[in-house]
Amino acid sequence: MFDELTKTSAKTYVSRRRSFFAAAMICLLTAQGLAQHAGHNSIAKSETVKASTASTPLRAFAGEPVTMGNGNARSWVAVDKEGKPTSVGATFTEAALSGLPQRLTPGLIWTEFILPLPPDAPRLPFDHIGLNWNPRGHDPEGVYNVPHFDFHFYMISPSEREKITTRGDDLARCRKPLAEEFTPAGYVYAPASEEPGMGSHWVEPGSHEFHGAAFTHTFIYGSYDGRMIFLEPMIAKSFLETRPNVTAEIKLPAKYQKSGYYPTRYTVSYNAQTKEYTVALEGLTLRQ
Repeated sequence: MFDELTKTSAKTYVSRRRSFFAAAMICLLTAQGLAQHAGHNSIAKSETVKASTASTPLRAFAGEPVTMGNGNARSWVAVDKEGKPTSVGATFTEAALSGLPQRLTPGLIWTEFILPLPPDAPRLPFDHIGLNWNPRGHDPEGVYNVPHFDFHFYMISPSEREKITTRGDDLARCRKPLAEEFTPAGYVYAPASEEPGMGSHWVEPGSHEFHGAAFTHTFIYGSYDGRMIFLEPMIAKSFLETRPNVTAEIKLPAKYQKSGYYPTRYTVSYNAQTKEYTVALEGLTLRQ
């Protein structure tokens, strides 16, 4: 969907990506000074499932399957008995981890699979999921230069993403920071992190991969024109292949610019019976 946009920016894309993660490392080294603030698997359409942490029945709405590798992926939204959303995520088959493209357009580092949210699900702050496959990872060397997936939960539409060019006057819009009250606790803006069709990135310098541990999974925020526009679990392919079942708390901002249901944690899990993986934003809570 964004091929022409990203091809036009291919010459500057890699250098900006490199600058982003170099900046992230700088943020790590000066974190104290820079810090600005102190399972749902195999979900069929309208299927009734049991929550993993309670006996309250949940109803799940599933999006249409999208071909990914030798398998497929789909979005879903789960609600409680009152119809309030409790979680949103992407479920993909084990076969989707094989047959993925290894050779990409020169200058680009990913292939993106667009997962629209189910049209019959309750409205959320999120519009769609951009599932990005990075076969060779990216800088910095020794941190993110491993095959991995980015799960972008976008709060803007694909057509709005197309307007993010990172060129000319748009560069200033990409670099406009979030106000303090809208900045997630402990996160810092990574200078020169802007990317076409995405905007800029915010990272947590305290994350394990910046402290000598091998990258497994982490959480990133994205912004554009002073607004938060995506939430992003980023997960190594090798970690998925261990068939994990993990839950991580999400560091949150004090306020949100748009009212809606926002997550408090994310999960990465594998269902041995269905041979499917799920990456989900959970603990959705109404913030106004």
